[in-house]
Amino acid sequence: MSIARPSRDVLLALVLAVAAFIPGNGTFAAVMGAQELRDQDADWLSALLILAQCLPLVLRRTRPALCLGLVGAAFAAYQLLGYQPSSAGLSLYLALYSVGAHLTRRRFEVVVAAGVSYLVVAVVLLQGPYAERPIDAVTFVPVLALFWLIGEGVRARANAEAARRAAQEREAVAAERARIARELHDVVTHHVTAMVVQSEALPFLLPHNPDKVRVGLATISTTGRSAMTDLRELLDVLHDPGTPIESTPAREGLETLIERARSAGQPIEFTQHGEAGTLPTGLALALQRVVQESLTNALKHAPGRAVDVTLTYSPDAVDLAVVTTPGSTVRRRPWARSGRGIAGMRDRVAAFGGELTAGGDADGSFAVRAWLPRKSVATRGG
Repeated sequence: MSIARPSRDVLLALVLAVAAFIPGNGTFAAVMGAQELRDQDADWLSALLILAQCLPLVLRRTRPALCLGLVGAAFAAYQLLGYQPSSAGLSLYLALYSVGAHLTRRRFEVVVAAGVSYLVVAVVLLQGPYAERPIDAVTFVPVLALFWLIGEGVRARANAEAARRAAQEREAVAAERARIARELHDVVTHHVTAMVVQSEALPFLLPHNPDKVRVGLATISTTGRSAMTDLRELLDVLHDPGTPIESTPAREGLETLIERARSAGQPIEFTQHGEAGTLPTGLALALQRVVQESLTNALKHAPGRAVDVTLTYSPDAVDLAVVTTPGSTVRRRPWARSGRGIAGMRDRVAAFGGELTAGGDADGSFAVRAWLPRKSVATRGG
């Protein structure tokens, strides 16, 4: 089990503090001023300043500006008092890195404050007994800036990665919404269209054809129950985020869809070539939805026209053709509107590595043709 970040910072601060009291640790020291002139022996104040340089590192992620202020003040006091070099000065590098990596607000103000503070310490040090050459004070600036810039680079990469993940999440949400909308469109439009068509025909059957009225009412009832079942299954999928919609099996067979459209007054000829065999669950659902949407469009936009549904199974693919024959005497129903049905079918087929075309033919018919590979991109492993 990995150690939490705050715990790692506490451990880092303690390790640096302990290491600073080990003899010979000055080899790794950060020093301002002439190192050979430092003659102050260790005492309780130097020990306190060493701790003051190391222990604020526990705040380096949560309060990076405060961490830099505390470490910088202790470092400056330690240097100005002329104590022997100590590895505790490395804390200044870590504090600068942390500001670059973790500070999110008032970044410009912190840069200005740090620069002014360094200038003041350098000037005071040049006037004291442990003065260094001015050039040394200048050349120390790039070293300090380097650690700050390393932190900036880490922060920039982290922000870019966060932005990339956020974009991926937005794309995933958008794709999921599109899939949900497509499923709702297919389920609701098909069943409601069938019920509306049936209900529109019933007044013309009264009172001379009560048997046909009863059949029509029974069909409406069956269609409504089927719609409720489909919606309930869709809601079950939505309530279980781990279950993709494409894994929902096709509950109704193609013959059922075709018979429902026939009962709504649409003459349909269904022809099948080859054996279906075992189709992947998602592929079978995609095939069913394409047939369902095609028949729904025929009911809405070409009522009464003959529709030829041809399904061809081969070892590698499934070919589907739904052709609405030409006709000029019937018009689309007044309430019919063009929506995203064709685009939804195309997206659904493309998701399984197939192709779909839809449009008018030269003879005036309207054809939806789909090709779906059996080993689709949605079912391949790896």
